[in-house]
Amino acid sequence: MSMGGDLTRVTALSSSEAIKKKDVASTISNYENLFDEKKGGTIEARKENYSSMVVDFYNMVTQFYEFGWGESFHFAPRHKWESFNASIARHEMLLAHKLELKPGKTALDMGCGIGGPGRTMARFSNSKIVGLNVNDYQLSRAKTLTQQQGLSHLCSYFKADWMQMPVDNDTYDAVFHLEALEHSPDRLANFKEIIRVMKPGALFGGYDWVITEKCDLNNAEHVKVKKAIELGNGLPDLVKPSEVLAALKEAGFEILETQDYGLTPNPDSEIPWYDALEGKYLDISGWKHTPAAMWLTNKMVWAMETLRIAPKGTLDIHTMLFNVATDLVQGGKLGIFSPSYFYLCRKPLNK
Repeated sequence: MSMGGDLTRVTALSSSEAIKKKDVASTISNYENLFDEKKGGTIEARKENYSSMVVDFYNMVTQFYEFGWGESFHFAPRHKWESFNASIARHEMLLAHKLELKPGKTALDMGCGIGGPGRTMARFSNSKIVGLNVNDYQLSRAKTLTQQQGLSHLCSYFKADWMQMPVDNDTYDAVFHLEALEHSPDRLANFKEIIRVMKPGALFGGYDWVITEKCDLNNAEHVKVKKAIELGNGLPDLVKPSEVLAALKEAGFEILETQDYGLTPNPDSEIPWYDALEGKYLDISGWKHTPAAMWLTNKMVWAMETLRIAPKGTLDIHTMLFNVATDLVQGGKLGIFSPSYFYLCRKPLNK
């Protein structure tokens, strides 16, 4: 299991496993147009095309994520005496604990990526995890890694649009996501679909990307950072926690707990989530997502594309990710963005 990045995946950067080599340049160009107001890139356009936008985004970036970050595509709060890998696993196991997962229960993982968090939670709780994803390449990687790690008896996957799931009512004992539902074009409709497939009394929890209440949408700097984070992460429109909670309540959930794990309440013992992108508190498991390592990777990708080892457009994709790392750090330091707004909810017994 690799959480700090997998060096063996360097060959995938040149092979373009998720996109045909001839289509890489046009894919990144079409994707960026959705965020370019001069070319009709609006929030409405991104919401209308959210499914293809998300598929294209993860086709472009999954190989870079797995190479540089690992199998779990999310941030986590971290203690000063804790490794990057340990913080990622602890964040996932905390969610499994909050959801009361245990043998005999089955949980739905919304937007499961390549399955890293679900596999950790399955190991921890010995419960069954069913991963939902709309991206064929990520599903293929999830199944391959799950088989390699001997977890096929606990973890399974299926392809579906989470706005219209081919799942019966009252199916799952729990539903969760780790930094996934910010891709949703309509939070309320999404939450209504989630509560539909949950058993009465079942728990729903997740870590969500949000702009904080401190984010001033009349402040040019704040808006610039918000838009840059959306561009670099395939997001239609970041919203505030109050909007997320309002949608959860309107969908029919009972709110049991909320907490922003993106905050750093004790600087003496805790490390801000964005320090991993700045190269602070460096350890072996996290060196590949430091600025220096990302710069070296960028130059490596430039050389691969120049020598025609990697297809044209590969450098543009990595440069987009390189740049958004700076935007994420800025959003964190300004206190206007958090990747770890946590909520735990229950479907009422009588619903």
